[in-house]
Amino acid sequence: MALVALLSNPRSTGNQAILPEVRAFCARHEEIFHYEVEHVEQIGAALRSIARVKPRVLVINGGDGTVQAALTELYHGGHFETPPPVAVLPNGKTNLIAHDLGADGNAIAALERVLELARTDLGPHIVSRELISLSDGDPEGRPVLGMFLGGAGLADTMLYCRNKLYPLGLPNWLAHFLALVLGIAAILIGRPARFLPTPPRPITVSVMRSGVLEGSFAFLMVTTLQRLLFSGHMPAVAGSGGAMQLLVIERSVPALLRALIASLRGRLGRIRLPGVHLEQGDEIRIEGSGSSVLLDGELFQADHGRPIVLRPTPPVPFLKLAA
Repeated sequence: MALVALLSNPRSTGNQAILPEVRAFCARHEEIFHYEVEHVEQIGAALRSIARVKPRVLVINGGDGTVQAALTELYHGGHFETPPPVAVLPNGKTNLIAHDLGADGNAIAALERVLELARTDLGPHIVSRELISLSDGDPEGRPVLGMFLGGAGLADTMLYCRNKLYPLGLPNWLAHFLALVLGIAAILIGRPARFLPTPPRPITVSVMRSGVLEGSFAFLMVTTLQRLLFSGHMPAVAGSGGAMQLLVIERSVPALLRALIASLRGRLGRIRLPGVHLEQGDEIRIEGSGSSVLLDGELFQADHGRPIVLRPTPPVPFLKLAA
């Protein structure tokens, strides 16, 4: 039996620099069972092996795609009689899940903290999070699980950042800032330009029991996370029910500015803002002609007659590293 099982993907960008240090740390601590995969297709076999050592904590060390694949397999694979709480090392480009769970900064420091907690009573440090289950509505299909979905102009800007800015070797913070500026510039210009993110396509967003939104939106986000980038928090929406939170901002500079100012003042979700829509629900459908969405960094597309369907899972245990 191991205290901690660590699942690493050596091919993730963040691991190219830190994996030798991670391996050395594991070699010094026999309580850690370290399993490395070369491809996400190997994660099922990895979790079967990890289940045999019955770890108190499962740690995922990889990019957003690795985390998503591991959560999907952990939830659907049935490898554990009782799945252990999950911790995520800060590794990928955005680290939203790790950030939400208090794993900021150095991956080795986070791993040390996990090991420290695993030697004690885990109860006070375990938190429950629903996951977002993404499917095309086919009851026979296997949904993909994650915790943060970006769509509309947000997805187009994220893809621009991934395909155009990350290859330049810029620091993550600078790439994200430039993507934000260029995304706003695309809204101002209002037409396609080679040096700007692709303009968002029209989509239809349906929230069960709440209504329908239609149009070309600058920003669409669905999440079950509590903490976001820049230490922001996703606001609760008064008077509505559902584990998933939806934020949609219309494609106009005034609407974006209203949302940004309200967020900085901590008032987003507490007051009504023209062009800013916040909802909570247990089923959200996104439909459009080849409209892209990103679930924890992985790309999916919605089409007419084949919507993307989002539903929450039952709560899943995670290990929160922050005090």
